[in-house]
Amino acid sequence: MTDRLFTPDYKGESYWWDGTPRPDLPAQNLPKDVDVLIVGSGYTGLCAAIQTARGGRSTLVLDANRIGYGCSTRNGGQISTSLKPGLEALSAKHGHGRAFNIIREGHNALAWIKEFVQTEDIDCNMARVGRFVGAHNPAQFEKLQRLISNQPAGLEVEAYSVERSRQRQEIGTDFYHGGVVYPDHASLDPAAYHQGLLDLALSAGADVIGNCAVTGIESNRAPFTVTTDRGRVSARDVIVATNGYSGQPLPWHRRRIVPIGSYIIATEPLPAELIDELAPKRRVMSDTRKLVFYYRVSPDHRRIVFGGRVSIKETDPRLSAPLLHEEMVKIFPQLEHTRISRSWMGFVGYTFDTMPHIGLHNGIYHAMGYCGSGVSLASYFGTRIGQQVLNLKEGRTALDGLAFPTRPFYKGDPWFLAASIRYYRWRDSLNR
Repeated sequence: MTDRLFTPDYKGESYWWDGTPRPDLPAQNLPKDVDVLIVGSGYTGLCAAIQTARGGRSTLVLDANRIGYGCSTRNGGQISTSLKPGLEALSAKHGHGRAFNIIREGHNALAWIKEFVQTEDIDCNMARVGRFVGAHNPAQFEKLQRLISNQPAGLEVEAYSVERSRQRQEIGTDFYHGGVVYPDHASLDPAAYHQGLLDLALSAGADVIGNCAVTGIESNRAPFTVTTDRGRVSARDVIVATNGYSGQPLPWHRRRIVPIGSYIIATEPLPAELIDELAPKRRVMSDTRKLVFYYRVSPDHRRIVFGGRVSIKETDPRLSAPLLHEEMVKIFPQLEHTRISRSWMGFVGYTFDTMPHIGLHNGIYHAMGYCGSGVSLASYFGTRIGQQVLNLKEGRTALDGLAFPTRPFYKGDPWFLAASIRYYRWRDSLNR
């Protein structure tokens, strides 16, 4: 693929930064001590900071890069109820009652973020657009139908199937073999949402400092000494909110998070009639492949934003862009000659049990591991971990106290990822 695939104004950075550039906060010195120090300035860290600062605790948020540099401003802006394991699998591990409540937390997160954005008046183009999930083969369509027809009592969500003959009412393609619509799913502009959270945290009195890497956390009980590349800070409580960007200074957390690069492109502006053909109801869209692709119309209704995993190993977004374009054209042949204006990637934080985790280890709080559903889950569990620091009953969740698994010999470098991707590609190719 030649450079003709790219627009003259192409940038290898998040499309969302066009409308909401990364903030340049005033320079400030590190305080000597704080009540709460939060490592990570994404959705989790800022939502926790809003709670602790409003609760009267002096709060400091640190980030190794610019504020919101990670996946909170790089994701697709799709919002769902997604907790990956189903009731049967969770019941086998945790018993039916707790499994039921764990899944309810996913439902709670979706309802919570809608109310939160409205109550806090965050201008981020949130809309209840619904999700279309396309079946990549006939067997998967049957599986989707069974799934929505046999929902566990008390865990039902609104959903309906769409036969292939009616598919173009939802999506302008014949690639899929029908699908399912979840009307309650939503979308937003992830960078604008992040900026809204940052404004709320600052207004509450939190200090937020970027380009200040945490290099170590000393002691397993308060007060903690947090070492950074700009000095030391004493903190009564520490929250780790680094998710897919957990690094060497956090070895226990790093051993439990698998960072997986997810790649996204944004097209050049498209004619309005073409957008209407591709996404007549402006749904967020995804499919049933294990290596899932997810896509949507941009908030200004001018571009397609298309993401997924297309490389065996992590690569330059400019190199992944033609591969994503190829996958996009398989679904939407109408976009064969459409150019790419932006291409970027971010690290999703996966866990070995495909579950988010919230809790304490050696006196340090954490919330992370959202497995690709971080817009709602990171915000919700970030809020809950902030409430737990304040010892508020509202902070309790059904995930409290769950074991946070790792694997022998795993230290944060997912050496097994290439083999896993090859296996899932093979599975996706099977007609079952």
